[in-house]
Amino acid sequence: MILTIDVGNTSTACGLFDGEECVLRFRRSTNINSSSDEIGVFLRSVLRENGFDWQKITKIGCCSVVPAINHSLSRACAKYLDREPLFIQAGIKTGLKLRYSNPKEIGADLIAAAMGAVDLYAGKNLIIIDMGTAITAELVSKDKEFLGGVIMPGMKISVDALAGGTAKLTSVEIMKPEHVYGLSTTEAIQAGLYYGTAGALKEFCYQFKKNVFHGEDTLVIGTGGFARTFEDYKLFDEIIPGLVLSGVKVALDLN
Repeated sequence: MILTIDVGNTSTACGLFDGEECVLRFRRSTNINSSSDEIGVFLRSVLRENGFDWQKITKIGCCSVVPAINHSLSRACAKYLDREPLFIQAGIKTGLKLRYSNPKEIGADLIAAAMGAVDLYAGKNLIIIDMGTAITAELVSKDKEFLGGVIMPGMKISVDALAGGTAKLTSVEIMKPEHVYGLSTTEAIQAGLYYGTAGALKEFCYQFKKNVFHGEDTLVIGTGGFARTFEDYKLFDEIIPGLVLSGVKVALDLN
């Protein structure tokens, strides 16, 4: 079995693969102060409580955008799962042509998502939108070229900024509002957040399809914690919650 780990700014997602099938997904909050023992005990206990034997794990792959936790995570895997993990970073095989001015700047999560998407949809132009703490949109050509992308504040960051930067606005639940405008302050914030984000992403996709892919068929893939929030809005052709985890598995297969 293969264990894949995706360390994000807010939460850490894990996927256990048996062959090509992801048989278990679980997550925990990302805490840069977590010790290797805390992480290791967590991993072992979740596997055990779900009926899986950690000793059957043959490979571990990690994708992290939080460098401060990488050492503890690496030691946890070695001590509690008896495997040294492979981290997605500069120098590993990706199967992609990185058309970035400085490839070392590309986030590990972006690389993993691109690898996972190309593995699933080979020969297609791709727009991959990851709706996590930050919202990222990355472009991958049908020739497996990583062309670049955009980064904007995520929905939770936007809510926190409103609550922290104003005297009377408070934090609200992130959800699709009942109306396109608010009948209360809470609803007004929710409507502004939801339709403002949807509008930005629609504009990005329009410009990408027109100016980057020049009208060619292009698949829009959504992933990340808030992607399902827009399922009814038809922003995405496909929503793949575990795309980064699948990409980490691809990296392990290549390396």
